[in-house]
Amino acid sequence: MAAAAHDDAMTAEALLLDAQAIDPACLPVYYALYKFYFYKSRLAKAEHITLQALATAARQADFPAEWQLLTPRSADWTATGEPQHFYLFSLKALAFIRLRLGRAGEARAILAKLAELDPLDTIGASVIRALAAASAGETVS
Repeated sequence: MAAAAHDDAMTAEALLLDAQAIDPACLPVYYALYKFYFYKSRLAKAEHITLQALATAARQADFPAEWQLLTPRSADWTATGEPQHFYLFSLKALAFIRLRLGRAGEARAILAKLAELDPLDTIGASVIRALAAASAGETVS
């Protein structure tokens, strides 16, 4: 039974990697890959794919991939269904991955940037912000 589940995971990973090779600009494939690796507790691999997703979305939206350089004027961050919205969503994923990796300071810095870029919290970063605060023993208002 365990061997079959392992084979299924290997097949799923192979299919996702094949899809990425066929269309390396397809953002949903990156999403599926980083979620796959995250749920398999392969956090370093999830982080790596998330960074690739951010670079790909930034290239498509024509702004710097480095989140530290972004401002509210770097893109129309409210445009759902666009690469910049995917970028925000993937940045939230990166914050969660780094929190799980024990890199809470990095996660909090990303979450602060998300609050700046997405003040209406359209991607739900406040949920990860609350987890980060709880893990640090802080209260969230």
